[in-house]
Amino acid sequence: LHTGLLPSFPPSLLPSHCRYALGMQDGRIADDDITASSQWYETTGPQYARSEGDGAWCPEGQLEPSDSQYLQVDLGRLTFLTVVGTQGRYARSNGNEFARAYRLNYSRDGLLWKSWRNRQGNTVMEGNKNAYASVINDLHPPIITRLIRLIPVTYLSTTVCMRVELYGCPWDDGLISYAAPEGQLMMPPGYPIASLNDSTYDGAHERRRLFGGLGQLTDGVVGLDDFLLTRQYHVWPGYDYLGWRNDSLGTQGYVEMEFVFDRQRNFTSMKVHSNNMFSRGVKIFSSVSCWFKPRLIAGWEAEPVAFKTVLDDRNPSARYVTVPLNRRTAKSLRCRFYFADIWMMFSEISFQSAVNASTSDPPDEANTPILIGCLVTIILLLVIVIFLILWCQYVCKVLEKVRSPSGDKRLLPVSCSVIKYLTLFCFRLHVGSLTRSSQFDCRPAATPSSSRPRLCLETETPLSSSACGGGYAEPDITQCTPHQCFHSNAPHYAETDIVRLQGVTGSNMYAVPALTVDSLTRKDISAAEFPRQQLIFREKLGEGQFGEVHLCEAEGLPEFLGEGSPLPDRDGHPVLVAVKQLRADATSQARNDFLKEIKIMSRLNDPNIIRLLCVCVSSDPLCMVTEYMENGDLNMFLSQREIESTLTHANNIPSVSLSDLLHMSVQISSGMKYLASLNFVHRDLATRNCLLDRRLTIKIADFGMSRNLYSSDYYRIQGRAVLPIRWMAWESILLGKFTTASDVWAFGVTLWEIFTLCKEQPYSLLSDEQVIENTGEFFRNQGRQIFLYAPPLCPPSLFELMMRCWSRDIPNRPSFEGLYQALRPHVNQ
Repeated sequence: LHTGLLPSFPPSLLPSHCRYALGMQDGRIADDDITASSQWYETTGPQYARSEGDGAWCPEGQLEPSDSQYLQVDLGRLTFLTVVGTQGRYARSNGNEFARAYRLNYSRDGLLWKSWRNRQGNTVMEGNKNAYASVINDLHPPIITRLIRLIPVTYLSTTVCMRVELYGCPWDDGLISYAAPEGQLMMPPGYPIASLNDSTYDGAHERRRLFGGLGQLTDGVVGLDDFLLTRQYHVWPGYDYLGWRNDSLGTQGYVEMEFVFDRQRNFTSMKVHSNNMFSRGVKIFSSVSCWFKPRLIAGWEAEPVAFKTVLDDRNPSARYVTVPLNRRTAKSLRCRFYFADIWMMFSEISFQSAVNASTSDPPDEANTPILIGCLVTIILLLVIVIFLILWCQYVCKVLEKVRSPSGDKRLLPVSCSVIKYLTLFCFRLHVGSLTRSSQFDCRPAATPSSSRPRLCLETETPLSSSACGGGYAEPDITQCTPHQCFHSNAPHYAETDIVRLQGVTGSNMYAVPALTVDSLTRKDISAAEFPRQQLIFREKLGEGQFGEVHLCEAEGLPEFLGEGSPLPDRDGHPVLVAVKQLRADATSQARNDFLKEIKIMSRLNDPNIIRLLCVCVSSDPLCMVTEYMENGDLNMFLSQREIESTLTHANNIPSVSLSDLLHMSVQISSGMKYLASLNFVHRDLATRNCLLDRRLTIKIADFGMSRNLYSSDYYRIQGRAVLPIRWMAWESILLGKFTTASDVWAFGVTLWEIFTLCKEQPYSLLSDEQVIENTGEFFRNQGRQIFLYAPPLCPPSLFELMMRCWSRDIPNRPSFEGLYQALRPHVNQ
């Protein structure tokens, strides 16, 4: 790995010129700036990631495919990172370890972390093939960052060690984000379609607008004169430009962009590289006006800087337009670029500025009294809220005990009404603030709550139809106990204790009509007893509190099941099965729950639902054997593939077609239609819970929750992964209600996963807490809720179907029967 001096370069420099070592090996990056998630020994700590000789960073123990160990480097300032070099650890007889692949995460502020993707959307970079040779990887696109994490990736359990050098140059521009309208499609007659979107933007997409990130306008790649030609390989026409059509932005006639910087700066000029191919209706902007904001909490200054360009109708060359900014001081700029023709296209924007040495972003003195007043008000409100919550809990406890000495229950209707009112009051108060730490719980003291998430939930006892009417009907209040009043409009089959989403083996538990799972014994189980010695362990898929899920080979299973076996033809290969096994130390309640799960599974018989094949319950440990597919889960399958094209065929890249994706969608809707017909609620529908065979047949499964590989998909409470909040409807998160309608919401998210080829997590730019806050916006319904963006591969009619699945009002969501009928015509029979 090479070292070098670190000169300062202008931000508009091409990435090919910005390849200077940043100081890992020559010591300019201090030991304290190199950290790691773990280390194996004292001598393989993170500081040894830049050592010469035999040193390297090695994470603790064997690295598993599901692990996310990382080496973190703080570069000390914003940096234009263009190259990453890696080596392994070759310590002769003491070690021979290296990383065959790795991912990169980066952050400009140390708070928000982003995943790097190449221009084709892949996140994994090829690493080393041996322990001694270095591998240099150019970053296309480059990264603007201060902190970088290298995350080794392995597909087998192995030992990994890394040495690293980073290359780039200082990001003197200081720009940390820009906001702009999304780019658009240009469909000129006789020419290829040009997609003028910002495909490498690392911020958020909302309501056809980009904000909070950087992308192609700061990647150092200047577009060519002909915008249909690109400097990159394997990309589409128009790739190097971000462009807009005048009439698509209403009657305003301009494009508005905002730029945020790392600190307050004195701006000399702005340089905008703009296309000018006027023969196709593209020109540089006719004029621009820029407003300035000295601090982020201040308002925009009234006096803008205006600049009128000299239009050129003779030379079609793309060019830089320099806009003087008159040494104005600001931390944020808002610029309006006015159209001169039908289209306007930019490929790069940079700023010439100097850090304002006279200020270090002091707080706005004029607003200080207002801020203090706001803080005092918030503190007082918190005190009032805490008092009301404690009072509510006390009253609930007292009213639960209200009975006459003779056992007369005439006072119960009064108690019930009061509790219902207090519950509604606490719920509105809680959801209005969406403060998860407010410890809201408005239930009688007899209801256990220590393991529940502190969201606004209903109690765990489902209503019976005899007690409170069942279904969605409002119950007769005089027949309800105070404990049942919390269930006034919950469907009787909805499991409302969301902490118990996990079964005893860690897998998902279906919510089913309550009467189907009462008082089970061994004689209630119809599945055949399979000889457990014929199950050969291959891999542990996951685990729960009282059990585990294993991938096994089942010897002689087709012969055991006989005619009508649901197993596909294996051509002589061993039959793979998933085995859920109860631990020997499981409680009696866990054993009963396990038998309930067997009975639930035994009722399922559909081509697109995982089947229970047999059981081993004649002796401990109790086991249930279900189908497993050789292609694994749909998330892993799609994330390793690209959309079918001439390029994928020529290079033997694993791919899927749009028809394949639609076929998968239809099968999932068919399986969920079957579950809905039984009043079964899945509660964890996602691509990780859809298994795939070699013929692309999908079967919906239930053990994605137990797998460490997908632990980041679940919101953790007290260290347990229990809530798949990125797939959950708002009423499931805020009210604990799981119904077929909430499964429809999750189906919409699953469709979104499929048509993004599972390349990113839903709401990937939001933290778990922000996802929960977003569900509050759905509840308030004031138009501020954030939806998932339309995947580029997704037909508009299908995205419209997804949006219907995410309707705020439950009756407006389609049924699975309707979804199946809507999707089926899209598939070639």
